[in-house]
Amino acid sequence: MSKIISVNVGLPHTVVWHGREVITGIFKDPVDGLVFLRKLDLDGDRQADLTVHGGEYKAVYCYPLEHYAYWKQELPGYDLKMGNFGENFTTEGLLEDAVHLGDRFSIGSAEVVLTQPRLPCYKLGIRFQSDAMVKRFLASKRSGFYFAVAREGDVGAGDEIKEVSRDPNRVSISEINRLYFAHKYTDADAEVVRRALQVTVFPESWKEDFRARLPA
Repeated sequence: MSKIISVNVGLPHTVVWHGREVITGIFKDPVDGLVFLRKLDLDGDRQADLTVHGGEYKAVYCYPLEHYAYWKQELPGYDLKMGNFGENFTTEGLLEDAVHLGDRFSIGSAEVVLTQPRLPCYKLGIRFQSDAMVKRFLASKRSGFYFAVAREGDVGAGDEIKEVSRDPNRVSISEINRLYFAHKYTDADAEVVRRALQVTVFPESWKEDFRARLPA
């Protein structure tokens, strides 16, 4: 069974990083009880820079609990807690190789659809007090993924994440991560990219990048 282990929210606030003030919403803390999930975010949660964060296709960021064991080895001495990666949902039972663009799930009284992996910005480095963290995160291939909200509703820790439908194109988040960083596409890779381009909820910014890299 797939479920939410923790619901994490936070409002933007100012921190000092390398001598300058930065406004960030990456600091999330677990909350108890039900939280209302809206089209653009959870109650009590906001993003600081809406040019790159948040929006319809990034309403909820999910990060698998299973990845925490890896990071505990990678970051010895760091006191990892739910929400440390800026995720709204710390999940269990949903990994990047088993979920696909366009997959739909019900959670509590809400319904969500999977839209894209995460590409972290420098603020992940602020969260972990390390400029190297972004590169380490990308190298780990443990990206997590975003949901858009198809139906607003209440969600909470312990809620089951139930599959409603699986997108027929079957392009996994792991495949998108691999293809995004691939230097050259094989014929098989190009076929996967073309299937990804058919997924309605896959954001146009990603599609533009992939179209430009397809062989003529």
